[in-house]
Amino acid sequence: LLKRSRPVEAGAPRREGVKFEDVRLYLVERKMGCSRRSFLTQLARSKGFIVEDILSDVVTHIVSEDTEASSLWTWLKGCELKNLPSVHVLDISWFTDSMREGRPVAVETRHLIQVCVCVTSQTEISTTVSQYACQRRTTTENNNKIFTEAFEVLAESYEFNEIEGPCLAFRRAGSVLKSLTFEVRSLGDTQDLPCLGEHTKELIEEILRYGRSFEVEKILSDERYQTLKLFTSVFGVGPKTAEKWYRRGLRSFSDVLTEPSIQLNRMQQTGFLHYEDISRAVSKAEARALGNIIDEAVHAITLDAVISLTGGFRRGKEFGHDVDFIVTTPELGRERSLLPDVTDRLEQQGILLYCDYQASTFDMSKLPCHRFEAMDHFAKCFLILRLEASKVEGGLNSTEEDSRGWRAVRVDLVSPPMDRYAFALLGWTGSRQFERDLRRFARLERRMLLDNHILYDKTKKEFLAATTEKDIFAHLGLEYIEPWQRNA
Repeated sequence: LLKRSRPVEAGAPRREGVKFEDVRLYLVERKMGCSRRSFLTQLARSKGFIVEDILSDVVTHIVSEDTEASSLWTWLKGCELKNLPSVHVLDISWFTDSMREGRPVAVETRHLIQVCVCVTSQTEISTTVSQYACQRRTTTENNNKIFTEAFEVLAESYEFNEIEGPCLAFRRAGSVLKSLTFEVRSLGDTQDLPCLGEHTKELIEEILRYGRSFEVEKILSDERYQTLKLFTSVFGVGPKTAEKWYRRGLRSFSDVLTEPSIQLNRMQQTGFLHYEDISRAVSKAEARALGNIIDEAVHAITLDAVISLTGGFRRGKEFGHDVDFIVTTPELGRERSLLPDVTDRLEQQGILLYCDYQASTFDMSKLPCHRFEAMDHFAKCFLILRLEASKVEGGLNSTEEDSRGWRAVRVDLVSPPMDRYAFALLGWTGSRQFERDLRRFARLERRMLLDNHILYDKTKKEFLAATTEKDIFAHLGLEYIEPWQRNA
């Protein structure tokens, strides 16, 4: 019989020489046997692992030699672990790989003990879903839009109120539902899915029962939410500015623009001036046209330039809010002055409507940074360009009443050194939730620090080199996920 707990070595010290505080193992005795379990426990502890004698909610990795997945999972569910959806249930190969490497290796699909299911068994499928978006493949398809859109309203509401925890929780839950290949039709379909807390499940149940969420409808009808949503839709206006305007009694654009005491900065002035254009979605055809314009401008300056489309369009999206490009050159140091030359050329062409240039502050000697920073330190510029209809195959994404023959479009350019290109490409490709989970996975599962600049191994105390995204995934022990599968 499977046993919930069994002392391995009575009175043995269990925390001496611990190297991996974030990883706590539990070895299942069935099929392994008492003697072998005791030996493997001693081996793992000698290498700095924490091995728990008792199966409880502190355990992060359950290791079993029992290949009968259904009986193992039946037993695990009977143990009533609160965090079972987020625990890795692994076969002995993960343990063997980890002992050989002397550290916890990244969990791959081949390591997981998964319930063998038929395609119609949605509840059982949920046991194989990882808590990390970087271990899930999520395309632009979304079978559960009614739930994920509701979650996003809740997340945005918490964001406006500067309550970070629930905001991240709802976005994580939405990310999990986006990755599902089936439509959730009952609360049972969500059983054992990771990242779904009590509040999210209540919301799902309400929507399943009534076809809508009364909590979400209340938020959408709230004056403060509506006003902050409106104000933050303006280029250059963040939540703090929107809140300040709201507290001053301003409720509309006309209120803001006619208030004498409001001093708009240059970005906000441009945001209001081109609001109709830059609040309208950019099409894939428009993104391609802008790519041609940037490519021509950059290669006119340096022939060996490297240009890559990033962001949502690299992830295969049909529409986006702006278009992002990485622009660099193999000539080390040249990237620091490249963007001003590019924007000068765009201005000469008469298509530069706005430019906010930020010089590089990148300094390798100050890395790794142990605190998360929302923006990297590479040279970058935030532009608004005039895009002519004649440049776009199929024409502009504009209203029928618009007869100008052009529109304003937001374009962001970032210029990392060539040896940082792979890290910048991975970071700027997104999605935001994918990148957030990728950094979390690196930190918790691999004891590494990842950002747009570097990948640093805290155990070996060294920077890991990468020339491609695949190199970074390989360092992390992750299966490579294509850009179009990162829409988490």
